[in-house]
Amino acid sequence: MVTLETIEFLGNPLTEWLIALAYIVGSVIIARILYRIFSNRVRKWTEETETEIDDVIVDAVEEPICIALVLLGFWLGYSHLNFEASDEYVYKIFDIAVVLTITWLAARILNSIVGHMLGRLAESKHESMVNDIAPILKKTLGFGIWSLGVIMALNNAGYDVGALLAGVGIGGIAMAMAAKDFVANIFGGITVFIDRPFRVGDRVKVSGIDGTVIEIGIRSTRIRTLQGRTVTIPNNQFTNTVVENVTAEPSRKISIQLGLTYDATPEDIHVALDILKKIVDDHPHTEEDLTVWFSGFGDFSLNVNCTYYINKQGHWANTPSEINMSILNEFNSKNLDFAFPTQTVILDK
Repeated sequence: MVTLETIEFLGNPLTEWLIALAYIVGSVIIARILYRIFSNRVRKWTEETETEIDDVIVDAVEEPICIALVLLGFWLGYSHLNFEASDEYVYKIFDIAVVLTITWLAARILNSIVGHMLGRLAESKHESMVNDIAPILKKTLGFGIWSLGVIMALNNAGYDVGALLAGVGIGGIAMAMAAKDFVANIFGGITVFIDRPFRVGDRVKVSGIDGTVIEIGIRSTRIRTLQGRTVTIPNNQFTNTVVENVTAEPSRKISIQLGLTYDATPEDIHVALDILKKIVDDHPHTEEDLTVWFSGFGDFSLNVNCTYYINKQGHWANTPSEINMSILNEFNSKNLDFAFPTQTVILDK
């Protein structure tokens, strides 16, 4: 009498095949149910929480967990069958598949968390720079995790990974030597991003270049000089040179010296000092710290000096220009003459 137990296929009774198939189909069904639970209920629960990190983790783990369940079903189904001749190779394949699935899970979680953190940073800080860093950082982390996962999978499967690691090490050294400047600029960009020595719109002085920062990238920074030219500076220069952020200064010191002719009387000197004090005091973009004084007798002029400070609201060029124009107008209205180099020549008759 022919029964399911007497019918064999590839050395296993048909009943064993049906049980193995039940494991596989059952794992697929359970995985689909679990996926729906993640999609409908778990997601709704995470959306109700205040933090966003749980939403990110749920998005990252749902697919790898479902794939892991299917792999478990295949492993249980295969274990129920008898394939002694091929067991060694099949179990190696399962070992590799399990390690790679765990690697996939770890890579997705890390990638999601890093992407979430960089997204939060982009909302309040250098958005363009974060957008440049994000794909490079994600790919670098992903490459590192997958490389480690592949090596562990091959090692668990019984393969000698020593030669592979030696080859990877030599190749890594060669790539590092070839891309050292690129990597240095990348780390320089990250340093600028973390330390924030300047921002877009700040006036800076670096390596003899004086201008306004117009763009901060992952590899380089662009500055528009006072002459209107655009200069691109590799970011690695900012890690080993002095950067002066003029905009970040609480105030900017301005010193001027004016020379009056020797025809000026002491009263004229007092008038000149009063004019300087009043003009600087009345300007809205100057600090209260102000010093004016009669500094001495020059070769061809009586010198009066003024030192004042421009506050953060004042422009480094416009504010002194406005003050200088006011001084010129007031001195002209008071008939205060500026001295200039003169020379007296006496001719013998």
